[in-house]
Amino acid sequence: MIVPHPARLTRRAGSCTPAGVQAGPGTHGPARLLAAYAGLPLVHSGPAVRLALVPGFGPEEYTLDVAPDGASLTASTEAGLLAGVQTVRQLLPRLPGLHVRDAPRLPWRGVLLDVARHFLPLEFLREFVDLLALHKYNVLHLHLTDDQGWRIEIDGWPRLTEVGAWRAESMVGPAGSGVFDGVPHGGFYTRRELRELVAFAAERGVRIVPEIDLPGHVRAALAAYPELGNRPEVRLPVWTEWGISPDILGVHDGAFAFCRDVLAQVADVFPAPQLHIGGDECPTTQWAANPFARERAARLGLRDPAELHPWFLGELHGMVTELGRQAVCWDETGHAAGRLPPELIVTAWRDAADGALAVARGHRVVMAPHTSTYFDYRQSESPDEPPRAEVTTLEDVYRFDPLAGGLPVSDGTRPGVLGTQAQLWTEHAPTPDHVRHLAFPRLCALAERAWSPPGRGYAEFHQRLAGHLDRLRALGALPKERVRFAGALEVPGKTVP
Repeated sequence: MIVPHPARLTRRAGSCTPAGVQAGPGTHGPARLLAAYAGLPLVHSGPAVRLALVPGFGPEEYTLDVAPDGASLTASTEAGLLAGVQTVRQLLPRLPGLHVRDAPRLPWRGVLLDVARHFLPLEFLREFVDLLALHKYNVLHLHLTDDQGWRIEIDGWPRLTEVGAWRAESMVGPAGSGVFDGVPHGGFYTRRELRELVAFAAERGVRIVPEIDLPGHVRAALAAYPELGNRPEVRLPVWTEWGISPDILGVHDGAFAFCRDVLAQVADVFPAPQLHIGGDECPTTQWAANPFARERAARLGLRDPAELHPWFLGELHGMVTELGRQAVCWDETGHAAGRLPPELIVTAWRDAADGALAVARGHRVVMAPHTSTYFDYRQSESPDEPPRAEVTTLEDVYRFDPLAGGLPVSDGTRPGVLGTQAQLWTEHAPTPDHVRHLAFPRLCALAERAWSPPGRGYAEFHQRLAGHLDRLRALGALPKERVRFAGALEVPGKTVP
């Protein structure tokens, strides 16, 4: 019932019920975590799970041997031990006799959680991180800012959270419904809270990659500081709709000073090697109408103000590089396509072919095609699903192959596929239970595709999943009651036009 399935597993006779956890030199962090999961003491002898660091393994590779007199968990790195801890956690309390030699298929195994559309409690973020670790995900991509909310405290820019973190109401139903709930919504995380979350995640082998979406998807920031945009005389509220706001950052020095300051402070909170700069869905009509933007495009020798988009992303890439980090952006069509610095890591969300094209252009790519990895899409035709037309089933997720067509795996420096990730956008997920409903069991399927070698088949996975779902229920990872997603027709006295 292990999910994701180990690369190699051999059954042996007998079993073991450990009475403690024994920490070898340098293994105290993973040993304490396993002891906490198992409710066992740290011991020096007796039937125990013994952790050891030895040379000769890959970065996240480990072996697990279980015999009647105890179990041995061995790796060359803490990351390998932490992966093995999660395997032991799934087998507890009575470990069956077995030998496991395990390592991931892909180095980047991530999940995006959107806390900008709907603010989610910090306690739930901890729970979610722990569930990611259980499934051997190693990246939480935290989408912190968007048109509908700014969720991170930034020193020197108090109105980002005083104004930008709060909206008057939220749209009900799909984008363009014209129906609103009339309920104020908001919240933000302090830098201290986020640092504590980063430490909690690191203890479990999960790094948090923050996203500050620029230069579009910034309506919340412009509500706080309209001078950062192209129409400083216009006072805008935080956006209450879904979809894409036309309001974007200006291309003047003040806007770039803002970006530089925010990215520096975000990098100070999040030590991950990567920092996501967004870059997607950036309407350029305001640049075309703005005299300064048109003049800047002309000075840069650009044919059209729309070409400021890839130029802007290049400027952001330079800022992130100066901070000693790797910039990540969303793959986009139109003016940015093919004009991004090859050093930029690309999150390919449109389809797998675009991801393959980005690899051919020299990028490292996180494969995230929406038809297989957008978990805000419906899981079935059931009425207990979000008000979306698109459907992505559990089997759709399982049958997705991030390396389809023979794409190479990137080692982190060369072009290729770094990995894959799921996207949990929260326009229609206002509570933790809504997120739980959308996440599981589809996150289990993507975990298998990211970690395990291909070839086991959907039927075998589905059979193994049944027992795993019992495990998730015991952990409280699944909604305890039926979850309903609000649709426009459910608002009394209002209908979708």
